[in-house]
Formats: sequence, C-alpha cells, structure tokens
Amino acid sequence: MKPMDFRNQWVLVTGASSGLGKEMAEQLAVVHGANLVVSARRADKLEALKADLEKRAGVKVEVVAADMCKLEDVDRLIDRVTGERPIYGAVLNAGVTHFGDYHELAWEDFQRLLHTNVTSVVRMTTRLLPYLQKQGEGGGVMIVSSMGGLQPVPYQTVYSASKAFLINFGCGLFHELEGKNVSVTTYAPGGIATDMTAGNRFDGLRGWLAPVDDVAREGLSAFRQRKYLHVPGLMYRVGAVLTRMLPQQIVTGRVASEYRKALAKAKGAPS
Repeated sequence: MKPMDFRNQWVLVTGASSGLGKEMAEQLAVVHGANLVVSARRADKLEALKADLEKRAGVKVEVVAADMCKLEDVDRLIDRVTGERPIYGAVLNAGVTHFGDYHELAWEDFQRLLHTNVTSVVRMTTRLLPYLQKQGEGGGVMIVSSMGGLQPVPYQTVYSASKAFLINFGCGLFHELEGKNVSVTTYAPGGIATDMTAGNRFDGLRGWLAPVDDVAREGLSAFRQRKYLHVPGLMYRVGAVLTRMLPQQIVTGRVASEYRKALAKAKGAPS
C-alpha cells in the first residue's frame, strides 16, 4: 500500500486534550494539513485546541467530548465520526496509568484503566476498520500502546498488562488486514514527559522521559508509513532488542529496582 497522506483528510485523535494526543493533533494539523476530530473528557481544553489549530493551521477541527471509560460515549463518538464526514484515519491514544504498589489501585480505578486502555480501543478498532475498508481510500488506524507492553513493568503492572494486550491485538490485526486496503500500526513509545508523568512519583525517572514533540513526530511518521510495530528513539529500539535477548526475569528485576527507588524517593522513605 502507498504511504498515508493526511492532507485535507479527516483524522480522529482520542486523548487529545493533553500530552501525546494533543501534540499529535497539533502536528497533524500544522505539519500535515489534516482536518481533525479531537476527543477527550475535557471539553474546555478541546475547544481551546480547536480555536488554536483553526487559526494557526487553517484546518477544520471538530470537538467531541467523550469518556473512553464509558461504552456509550465510545459508541457515540464512533457514530459521530463515521456519520458526518469521511474519516481517513484514527489515532487511538487515550489511556490512563497507575504507578505504585499493585494494592493501591482500587477496583473501580482498575476497571476504569481496563475500559479506557483496552475495551474502548477494541470497540473503536473493530467498528472503524470495516468502515475504512468500505471507504476505499487506503486509510488506517494507529493504536498507541507502550514499550511497557513488551515486557512486564513492576509497579505499573496493570498498565503494562493492558498495553501488552494492545500490542498483540494490533499486530494480529496487521496480518488479518493484508490485501484489504486498510492498515493498523501499533506504536509503542517509552516514557514521555507529559501530564501523565508529571507527579512526584516519576521524579526519579525524569532522565528516561522523552520530549513529547519528538515522540509524536516519530509516531505520525510510523503511521504514515503503515509500520507494523514501532518503538521510537534509537536508544529505546536497541533496548527493546536487548531485552528480548536477555532473560526476562533479569530485565524485569532491574526495572523493578529502579521503580522501587523512584517510589521510595517520592514517599520520602529510604530505598
């Protein structure tokens, strides 16, 4: 298939009110000339983004406030984007995390994480792909996972498990869609300096967090080129290869040690 061309096309971005989603929306509009449907829970931030991008990039931006934890909101968003204009692509970026001991995650918060990170992505992907195939424009979907989905991440255990699902889901679909004029790219960035990592628990890990603009730029390039599974940044790509070569228990133990130190530092306790 030819590379994707976003110019003058409509692209959906979820989780667009802040962080990686916001940066991807900005680059899609300003650099690639795409019209956007932006979605997140915070309508006020989306409206501010709409006003900025329409003025700065001269594109059209539509706002759909929706909570990806709620199936009715997910379906409402899908109905809206497929019923009012021809959607060409979708960046499924919305996600939540938990960084801390496993028992600190309340059951309600676990369900929110699961529905946001997994259920909404499966629902949107399985409804959008037949639509995109029928459109016949060579569109595609990008599923934003994480390097944390490539191996277990202690103290982000549930989060990394949810992202592992997305990697297997997206990569499996890539092969199922062969020859069907639509593509799925799975994107697995490492740590990013965003609102999600702004809390003091991440202070000890700041040196590992990549600039959000670089991560967004590389993600959109991977999406445009219809890559199978992409890890951004040379250091992270080398690390991903090395972790597959080493015994998983050793790699995971090292991660656990670093995260344990960061949590202890944030709590003011000795590590």
